[in-house]
Amino acid sequence: MKQLYIAGRWLDGTATTTTRSPSDRNDVVGEYASAGAEEAALAVAAAHAAAPGWALSGVQMRADALDAIGSELLARKSELGTLLAREEGKTLPEAIGEVARAGAIFKFYAQEALRVRGDRLASVRPGVDVDVTREPVGVVGIIAPWNFPIAIPAWKIAPALAYGNTVVFKPAEIVPGSAWALAEIISRAGLPPGVFNLAMGPGRVVGEAMLNDARVHAISFTGSTSTGERVMLACARRRARVQLEMGGKNPLVVLADADLDVAVNAAIQGSFFSTGQRCTASSRLIVDEAIYGRFVDAMAGRMAALKVGNALEQGIDIGPVVDASQLEQDLSYIGIAKQEGARLVCGGERLQRDTEGYFLSPALFADCAPGMRHAREEIFGPVASVIPAKGYEHALALANDTEFGLTAGICTTSLKHATHFKRHAKAGMVMVNLPTAGVDYHVPFGGTKASSYGPREQGSNAVEFFATVKTSYTSA
Repeated sequence: MKQLYIAGRWLDGTATTTTRSPSDRNDVVGEYASAGAEEAALAVAAAHAAAPGWALSGVQMRADALDAIGSELLARKSELGTLLAREEGKTLPEAIGEVARAGAIFKFYAQEALRVRGDRLASVRPGVDVDVTREPVGVVGIIAPWNFPIAIPAWKIAPALAYGNTVVFKPAEIVPGSAWALAEIISRAGLPPGVFNLAMGPGRVVGEAMLNDARVHAISFTGSTSTGERVMLACARRRARVQLEMGGKNPLVVLADADLDVAVNAAIQGSFFSTGQRCTASSRLIVDEAIYGRFVDAMAGRMAALKVGNALEQGIDIGPVVDASQLEQDLSYIGIAKQEGARLVCGGERLQRDTEGYFLSPALFADCAPGMRHAREEIFGPVASVIPAKGYEHALALANDTEFGLTAGICTTSLKHATHFKRHAKAGMVMVNLPTAGVDYHVPFGGTKASSYGPREQGSNAVEFFATVKTSYTSA
């Protein structure tokens, strides 16, 4: 059994969780300790005790530790990618790529630890100097989702440590294996006891303990919008810092002048890769009516060639849905779309393979009205809705007609329309002639409206959440 990691020690929990592969229900991935309230409190206490010393630690020590973590992740990307693919269900190439991204993130923040900047200014009062510095927030609680079980923890943990904070990390219950592997690497990086703590377990126990403990100074959460709202309210009650990344219902606009191959490639990758289980997925395809029929036919042709199957098999384009609950949700929305009158072009069927798994053919619905439930609510599966538009202005209005605002894309050969869309799309990230899913690790990540709250994640902007500003005055 894989244990919890608290105060520099490996500890048993109050229960054990057994995980199985969504590609093969007979494949037991592992057994993992599950923390109860007592272990969660121990993790917070350990991080709290270690915080003062780590906040004053040398930046070279932080940089060396993070660089070592990143190097090991990169060296073991095939091994850890195989574990991730077994556990979460994304295809092996995608899983290996995710581990490599996690390694790159740690190495990026190893250098960012050396670049925490401040300012020295002259006061308006003669003989007085002003120093503006950044200091750690303190104890950071990290609550990560299941869909990117090593990359998202990396882009939260790495900056937290780089800027001198201590960490209590709670991964999603259904993917503890990747989190444990990451924690095991971190445990050997030379960090003082208590600086990093792994508390696997249910959100109602571990998550609640982190949210309601005054010793946790900040919470970084990625997950559903409904849970994110509860996190925000709990943090607001005790004035803790909070960072939320939540849902998306992302539009990909395809104009009449678009290169059709580019548009179809962007839609296929954005809508269906990673089994559509990405908050940045293109779930609304808004297509100019002048090329609407050609686009739908081209999509159907490309989708017919996609291979769905065991995530570990070569040549597979789309792996299984992560678990039975998510599969049920996907199938429910497919049924809703049919009842609403949308036309099922292809897919949307439970598939049987050589192994027992949660396989679903990607679904494309056409002739969708923008008010239909399946075209407005986040499904988080391989389901895309094609909505007709009467030219650019109508397409832009449809793209912005959503409570979410994470990412938005446009396919066009018009510089005028691309430039206007980048300025007027109500989203935190905008893609031109690219899938809406797929972002770099060294630049800001985040959205607007119901998709995000608080400072951006990733890149140098992460310092805005993980460090606080102090202004000091000195009389000469």
